[in-house]
This record gives sequence, structure tokens and C-alpha cells, in this order.
Amino acid sequence: MLTEDLLQDARGIADRITALRRAIHAEPELGLQTPKTLAKVRAELADLPLEWREGSSCTGAVAILNRGKAGRSVVLRGDMDALPMEEETDLEFASTVSGRMHACGHDTHTAMLAGAARLLAVRAESLRGEVRFMFQPGEEGYHGARFMLDDGLLDPLPDAAFALHIMPNAPHGTIGSRVGTLLASADMLEIVVEGRGGHASMPHDTRDPVPVACEIVMALQAMVTRRFNAHEAMIITITQLEAANAHNIIPDRAVLKGTIRTLSPNRRQEVWNAIRQLAENIAQAHDCDADTEITQGFPPTVNDARAVAMAEAVATSLPHGEYINLQAPIMGAEDFSYVLEKVPGMMAFLGVAQSGADWKQCCSIHSSRMMVDESVLPRGTAFLAGCASRFLERGWD
Repeated sequence: MLTEDLLQDARGIADRITALRRAIHAEPELGLQTPKTLAKVRAELADLPLEWREGSSCTGAVAILNRGKAGRSVVLRGDMDALPMEEETDLEFASTVSGRMHACGHDTHTAMLAGAARLLAVRAESLRGEVRFMFQPGEEGYHGARFMLDDGLLDPLPDAAFALHIMPNAPHGTIGSRVGTLLASADMLEIVVEGRGGHASMPHDTRDPVPVACEIVMALQAMVTRRFNAHEAMIITITQLEAANAHNIIPDRAVLKGTIRTLSPNRRQEVWNAIRQLAENIAQAHDCDADTEITQGFPPTVNDARAVAMAEAVATSLPHGEYINLQAPIMGAEDFSYVLEKVPGMMAFLGVAQSGADWKQCCSIHSSRMMVDESVLPRGTAFLAGCASRFLERGWD
């Protein structure tokens, strides 16, 4: 159960949490292979009584805290990978690797998870069960959580799962979440319109795919508002149109690329089918062909109501704790969704804007100037530790 002592202890190791975060931030790694980051974590936790499991498909690892007591099991997750972008923060610990930056806060997630492991290890004798600390690479589009599940690193599956994600443009120190769908699915869309190219001065001798592709783009936007209920948010965004590379050539093909965001598995499948039907029929009306390819990304992130209730209780038991019930899902995506498909649990957001700052004006995640108020990290550490200890003690009661 979370107490003031737990937060006080987290503040007592704030220097360790911050040092680990900065070390990871300065040397970011991408994708499924984050060996230097994992080495830093293992070195920081080397003195703790943890059993480590590592997989074969990525550098994901699970540290297990279990003093042999029968009881429930809970997993806490932190992700380790960075983004392929240049950093523009001028921090003294800014990225030393060109073209890489921890712009999504995974350095803080990992550091807070390591801090939670230290807090709970001190209390290991009183824990009524097992805590697993999931250090995961490849969250930024690489399906790292799915790979770790496929590697069996969470077998047998735990009874509950919790994760925390920072939000730099959210009020300082607040924790927020919601029951049900928290984040959307994210799929990649590619539509290839095949026509017959030729000279731009003689379009009647061609089957120009470019206006067909443009018609498909506009029809997709109408489809969103006219085929589906507006009460359930859905986004189809075309971000690329590739065609000829000269001003006087009508190409043989035009390629559309974009993203699809939905909030439920059923709606996700319905949208895929509707897009294929729309593209094919519009193309055929112009004597062209359309081939639609959808690359399946992360599923929706769906929170269990019992886990959200527990997280709110933990958050509000912190001194000066504030919990915000988010009124609507966020259309971003997270691969913790793979864990929540199999294990009841939840993800929450932690506001890390500077105290007193106009948080609405702060740079968001995935910004090259994204900043974190590190004084909030002990609160996130205590929250994670509190969720685990409370669940082991009470279950879903």
C-alpha cells in the first residue's frame, strides 16, 4: 500500500533516478536492440535480489523480485528506446549520438522503473507475491512488447500490469488516465493506383492515376464522417502522395501513404474493409486499378476499470496527489497495448511540466525541444511501486 514513506523513500533515491535517466538520455539507442541501455539498468540494479530473464529476439529483459512467497504477480513496464531525430535542448546531458534523441521520455520511464525496483526490493519481505520489472526496447513502432511476449518473458502471465508514460505538456505532478480505451490503434496505409502514363499534353491517351488518387483522398475524409458514427473517434490521414518526377509526365502509378487510427478492434477491421472497397471502386470508375496494403500496427490500449480505480487510489494517496480522469481517449498509440490484451491492467500519464509553467505551451513528446522536470520522477517511481504493492496486498479489492 502506498504511503507517505514510499514517496519519501523515492525522493531519497532521486539522485540515482536522475543519474540513470541522464546516462540513458546521453546515449540513446533505437529499435529492438538497446544493449547499452540495458547494461546501464543492470549495473544500477546489480545489488538487488533480482532474477533476470532475457529474450532472443530483442534486448528486452524482465527482472523478477520474489522471495518465494505464494501470492499474486504483477508486472511494471518501462520502455528503453529513443527516436531517430536531432536533439535541440542544449541540456548538459543532451544526446551524444547524432540523429538520436529520447524525445518520448523512455529514458525517464526506465529510470522510474529502476527506482521502483529499488523501493520494492527494500520491502521484499513484506510483499505478498511477485513483482516483475519489464525493461522493453522497440516501443517506437518496433512492437517490442509483442516480441517479449512471444519470447515467453512474461510466462506464466502475471495477474496485473501497470505502466506510466510522461506527458511534458500536462500539469506538474498530476497523474491521469481513464477507464476503457486510452489510446488508439495505429496502422500504416498504402494505396497504389495503377493507370497508364504518357505525355502531360495528351492526357486523353492515358489513364492518369493522379486525379484518381486525389479523389480517393477526399473520399476517405467523407467516409470517416459519413460511414461511421462521430461518437467514436477515427482518423485517416494521408501524409504522402508520390507520382511522377517531371512536370510534363503523367505517371503509370500514384502512391498514397498515411495512417489509420481507431479505438476498437471491431471498428479497426470495418475501416480496413471500407478503405479497400472505396479505393478499388473509385479506381475502376476511371479505368484504373487500386491495390490497398494495410500494415498492422499497435492495437488500441484498453484499460481495465479495476486497475484504473486502483491507480486513482494510489495516486490520490500520495501527499498532494492529484488524479485527472481523462474525458476522451488520445489518438496516439502505445505497444503496452499488447500486454493489456492478455493481462488486466492500465497505463497512466504523469505530468512533467515545470512547476508553475504554462503547461499548455510546453513542447510535447516527439519534439526536438521536449523537456522534463526531473523533480517529478520520484512521484512516478512511488506511483509504480504503490500500484504493485497495493495489488499484491489486496488484489482488485
